[in-house]
Amino acid sequence: MKVLVATEKPFAAAAVEGIRKEVESAGHELALLEKYTEKAQLLAAVADADALIIRSDKVDAEVLDAAKSLKIVVRAGAGYDNIDLAAATAHQVVAENTPGQNANAVAELVFGLLVFAVRNFYNGKSGTELLGKKLGILAFGNVGRNVARIAKGFGMDVYAYDAYCPKEVIEAAGVKAVDNQDALFETCDVVSLHIPATAETKQSINAALVGKMKKGAVLVNTARKEVINEPELIALMAERTDLKFVTDIKPDADEEFSKFEGRYFSTPKKMGAQTAEANVNAGIAAAKQINAFFKDGDTKFQVNK
Repeated sequence: MKVLVATEKPFAAAAVEGIRKEVESAGHELALLEKYTEKAQLLAAVADADALIIRSDKVDAEVLDAAKSLKIVVRAGAGYDNIDLAAATAHQVVAENTPGQNANAVAELVFGLLVFAVRNFYNGKSGTELLGKKLGILAFGNVGRNVARIAKGFGMDVYAYDAYCPKEVIEAAGVKAVDNQDALFETCDVVSLHIPATAETKQSINAALVGKMKKGAVLVNTARKEVINEPELIALMAERTDLKFVTDIKPDADEEFSKFEGRYFSTPKKMGAQTAEANVNAGIAAAKQINAFFKDGDTKFQVNK
């Protein structure tokens, strides 16, 4: 079987070496398409691939049409909204992600952003501490659980809400479960977003919700930019001069947000999974999942049906 790694933004060399070792030890062939600049290059490369490993690269109907032999595509990372799942299903291609491999990297970034925010972006003026503050985690998946673990080290009071995670599971992790997301925003000094971009969640973080937060509150987004209702949040921050918003996903309205000097910060690019460890972990996990699929038909991490 031919396994293609197609990455416009390449894996680290150590990750590629690990992927190659996994793939070739299972008797498969590895092909690389790195730093490609045109979609046509991807379309040509997938033509004879049986499996595909990607990062943030888009796999849409056109790519799947070109990939006549493709049986599985694995997104090395948690989010998979760059794969057209309906088209993958229509082409009888299994789509998978690698949940948890980037979780610690994203969680650590949350606190990098958060300390930066509460210390007034290191402008020399007196800030506040995280000790004793209430942290709300919206979605208690792999990243949310790592955020909770780190928050306890800071001495924070940790709350969480997840519509799909039982209260008992949240509380077993030593976190206070709340009944709904409104209660989370009303209760907490800081809310960290870890929800996927779905029809249900897109634009859901709006003025009505964020407006429930306490004076001096901080909103942290390391999830997806689509979950933020940008026009409403901009209007709210203009009205509520105490609110801060930090993110590793540059909003479409970055220029407008940038007017809130001292209350808004975005990294130039998405940074959550950008660590050497996460890069290697996710890439090797993707290769192992492909090997398991070809060997045993394992589809444990399938995200399309």
